[in-house]
Amino acid sequence: MTTSELATRLEKLDRKDPLRDFREQFFLPMDANGQEMVYLCGNSLGLQPRTVAPLLNQELDDWKSLGVEGHFHARRPWMPYHELLTAQMADVVGALPMEVVCMNSLTVNLHLMMVSFYRPTHQRNKILIERGAFPSDRYAVESQILHHGYDPANALLEIEPRSGEDYLRAADIEITIKDFGHELALVMLPGVQYYTGQVFDIERITRAARAAGCAIGWDLAHAVGNVPLKLHQSQADFAVWCNYKYMNAGPGAIGGCFVHERHAGNPEIPRFAGWWGHDKASRFSMPANFVPIASAEGWQLSNPPVLAMTPLLASLDIFAAAGMDRIREKSLRMGRILIEQLQQNFAGKVQIMTPQGDTQRGAQLSLRITHGGPHIQQALIDAGVICDWREPDGIRIAFAPLYNRYTEILRFLNILERILDHHG
Repeated sequence: MTTSELATRLEKLDRKDPLRDFREQFFLPMDANGQEMVYLCGNSLGLQPRTVAPLLNQELDDWKSLGVEGHFHARRPWMPYHELLTAQMADVVGALPMEVVCMNSLTVNLHLMMVSFYRPTHQRNKILIERGAFPSDRYAVESQILHHGYDPANALLEIEPRSGEDYLRAADIEITIKDFGHELALVMLPGVQYYTGQVFDIERITRAARAAGCAIGWDLAHAVGNVPLKLHQSQADFAVWCNYKYMNAGPGAIGGCFVHERHAGNPEIPRFAGWWGHDKASRFSMPANFVPIASAEGWQLSNPPVLAMTPLLASLDIFAAAGMDRIREKSLRMGRILIEQLQQNFAGKVQIMTPQGDTQRGAQLSLRITHGGPHIQQALIDAGVICDWREPDGIRIAFAPLYNRYTEILRFLNILERILDHHG
């Protein structure tokens, strides 16, 4: 396919794109000449919805005019503010509303979940993670093992891809769970691997973990807002995520947490308690004994940070209007086109680390550049393409279907070609 033919194809896709108007609901970074940059970094920080500032200003105005009375009389009362997020967040992750709560940050929520679901015994004390997990996950898991008095050298089990491969095979994960099942207390894996962009089969791996009799939790930082999820159906024990990537809720945004229905109403599960997780009917009676809310909200510690939650409220409205099915359909199509072009025109210069099957990848394609490394990534930014570099040798390109156009694929390819030609 010639460049002209590709341009015609992409322009036609943009015209017919059912999501095309959502781009106007976001602010896009501009270069020094006032031209919109090609933003391919939604896997790291999503763009700001235009409705964030008006919604935040409403909260600031209510704070200014109402003071403490805003907890009950603001246009969106603050005391139950987190409940405004629950139903739409549950739709995004495929859960029942009572299984979802937006609170804290991802790693804080991971620790809270491990308090409840990592219950090591002399026989079962191992946690299975992937080698090369996002560092924060590894630090959290290792610290929990140490907290319980076990040695990570023995209790931290790491699985890695086969020699010469970039990503894990589901069958290898299943075999590892089966082989070590009698020693495993917890399996903790990502929904989408942050470095390679590989999508994990949550339901398949969860079945294997439950068959082995161990708990299983998922880090969905790179999966939420990226790929369709069915957390309730999966039967996973818990999941945690951040909302500043594909969910566009701003830097350091409030996180999310899923606790399956079979656990959410169980008051006997050990947990770290806080007053906002206490039964709502008696919370303000200030009782001495903690009675958890019979849902994921029972893991809350403190009252909702309204100003931090407001950007997520804005983004969730956009996701509800767009629908994850349409987002996923466009994401896959954009990925197929980019893979096709890279294979045809960049052979020997660019290696695609991400699995190429539709069920094995999300919006992100991780590229290994033969020559240049981080210098290529910086050159891309200087030329108007925002992407990111991850050690040791990956440039991550991620489409956000709500605001990326098909024609931006060609713009990216043209810029990449010029840069690679320049760097030889």
